[in-house]
Amino acid sequence: MRRPGMIRRCGAGNLKDRRGGAGLLAQLRRPPGGRDARIMLFAQLLDRTGTGVWAASCVLYFTFVVGLDARQLGLLLGAAGVAGIAGSPLAGHLADRFPVRTLLIGSHLLRLGTVCAMLVITRFEVLLLVVAVTSLGERAAKMLEMLFATRAAGEQRATYQALSRSAANAGYALGSGIAAIGLAVGTREAYHVLILGNALSFLAAAVLVWRTREQDGHGGPGRGSAQAAAGTGDAAAAGPTTVANPWRDRGYLRFVLLDIPMCLDDSILGVGLPLWLVDHTDAPHAVVPAFLFINTVLVVALQLKVSARVRRPRQAAGAVGLYGLTTLACCTLLAVTPEHGAWAASITLLAAAALVTAAELIRSVTSWELAVSLAPQEARASYLGVAGMSQSIQKSAGPLLLTGAVMEAGPAGWLVLGAAVAGLSVVQRRAGLRRLDAQQAAAVPAGSRTTAENGPAAVS
Repeated sequence: MRRPGMIRRCGAGNLKDRRGGAGLLAQLRRPPGGRDARIMLFAQLLDRTGTGVWAASCVLYFTFVVGLDARQLGLLLGAAGVAGIAGSPLAGHLADRFPVRTLLIGSHLLRLGTVCAMLVITRFEVLLLVVAVTSLGERAAKMLEMLFATRAAGEQRATYQALSRSAANAGYALGSGIAAIGLAVGTREAYHVLILGNALSFLAAAVLVWRTREQDGHGGPGRGSAQAAAGTGDAAAAGPTTVANPWRDRGYLRFVLLDIPMCLDDSILGVGLPLWLVDHTDAPHAVVPAFLFINTVLVVALQLKVSARVRRPRQAAGAVGLYGLTTLACCTLLAVTPEHGAWAASITLLAAAALVTAAELIRSVTSWELAVSLAPQEARASYLGVAGMSQSIQKSAGPLLLTGAVMEAGPAGWLVLGAAVAGLSVVQRRAGLRRLDAQQAAAVPAGSRTTAENGPAAVS
């Protein structure tokens, strides 16, 4: 009875989205998922603010306060990356057995403890373990936030994801600004204040998550997921989406594997652009902060609009090809960036930053929607945990790929990288559409048995 009103409100919201920033503010006040989603978005804002503080200051802290050399620092960051890979599947596995809300609070409190421990630990071997556990907790928290969103926002998860990314980027920007103040002071005490600020952000996020309610999963994972999985035994042969174990689902693992290069925009922005500027152009180093500024502004301003155009699984699969073309355009610009001439190089690099941000906007929607849509609902938590590995693996391997192969090959390296990503995006698009077709075909018998639930959608 209330659906027409809901449609009118959604239409008004979309009109505001087209008008500009008012749509974002209105959606943040009344996000999909209601009160709990609003609290979670605020928790993410605080969490990412603390993370932004730490990301901007950790290298200098470990170098000038702890006294690590370059080799030790590399091992430390490498261990963090490897541990982060395990965070997502571990969280997904546990989320099939324990409440997501409880696990997320635990992840925040785990990081609270490990970050505080860094204030007193100077021994490298112990610090290695502490940083690895911190990274594991961070990736687990992000995966659990993703699962919370799929349950709280339901079919409006793309809109929630856009709001989540806008809040996260605002938090990162705010955290970087706070870190700049502490780094300007530069004393040991100032670094300790920054670390405590990061720790307090985890405590505040845990308190906010505690105020939410556990989501029922809309029939998804939970204490009854084992029964749901057992009940689909007869349908297991109907298609790959009925496989309850993601590690045995070759179709889903193929999606996760192909999703790794679909996340390379992160390394291009954070590693490729700055190093290419420094090593191969005359552009001033002051341009480097502008890359992050452009990225943050565009994500906050445009993520909601991009997400509004990719609301369905098939739309997400189709947009993967656009990601490849955008990445190819960015890599082409980097390949033709003039070595001499500060102005020309700066303008070209800033245009490349805008293109890689456009790729990021597309990727954040396509990876999110496909990871959810291609997973069977009765085992969604464990599947999303495996899907979360793609970003973690990219964060570990992406910088090595860029510095060890792409930039060593010069402009040709960028062209090969762009062409490879574009080609793999076509493979990912086709694989995603085939799996969605298989899911639709498998749903037809169920639709004939439960016409009231699926009816016309099942036979269309």
